[in-house]
Amino acid sequence: MNAPATISEEALPTGRYVQAGDVRLHLHDVGQGDRVVVFLHGSGPGASGWSNFDANARVLAAAGFRCLLPDLLGWGRSDKPTDRPYTMEVIGTALLAALDTLGVREVTLVGNSMGGALAIWLARHHAQRVEALVLMAPGGLEDRETYMGMKGIRSLARCLYGPEGLTREGMHLLFGKQVFDSALTPHDVIDLRYEVARTQPLHVFQSLAVPNQADHLGEITCPVLTLWGMDDQFCPVSGARTIAERVPRGRVVLLGRCGHWVMVEHQAVFDRYLLDFLRHG
Repeated sequence: MNAPATISEEALPTGRYVQAGDVRLHLHDVGQGDRVVVFLHGSGPGASGWSNFDANARVLAAAGFRCLLPDLLGWGRSDKPTDRPYTMEVIGTALLAALDTLGVREVTLVGNSMGGALAIWLARHHAQRVEALVLMAPGGLEDRETYMGMKGIRSLARCLYGPEGLTREGMHLLFGKQVFDSALTPHDVIDLRYEVARTQPLHVFQSLAVPNQADHLGEITCPVLTLWGMDDQFCPVSGARTIAERVPRGRVVLLGRCGHWVMVEHQAVFDRYLLDFLRHG
């Protein structure tokens, strides 16, 4: 099975810059509708909202939803300041400021990996802004030592800090671990992400702080849908049980033969679950 086709960022006139306090965020604004869905990408080098979620957003837009795909502060085409740490508060505050600029108040957050951790943080600290959460293998549910023991995270560290520095070959090796079936590795996307990653200061990754929020999941009051691949090499699947046990209004779906990118590896399944959740809760 081949990976779904990914449209280049230049193919649609949906991208723009939005002022977010003292920084600018780049985002894509796709579709129209009263319900706004914000897609939050992970922390991999060169990541962006469009490269992670363009296919999913097009499905939702066709179903009548407005989809925002931001490049989080430090990633994609957004600003990458080196005068501040990349904490959930710093990244989340910039995102909320961008939403304020757009006049968007209440949203559903769809987050993968670091984006999932950010979605949890926002639902805890800005509950009035978050209508619902959809999480795919979110980070921030284990201590740092647990994540550092994961094969994918060790590969990420080698990609960033290896003796040769960031290389295209290292990026391909890293993202081959994102998926269960290597045939689904989106090589065109990886090439684009490599060019973006070359513009990212190492400070972004060195100062990135994702706290363990497992003990605070009970604070989340909105409905939560979580999808997790059983073969994830970046975020241990035990986090799915943690969410099932601790989130008051949570539903968890486990997928076999699936790695870290549920929305890419099983796009049709993911889109069906997402649409059903948005329509029926």
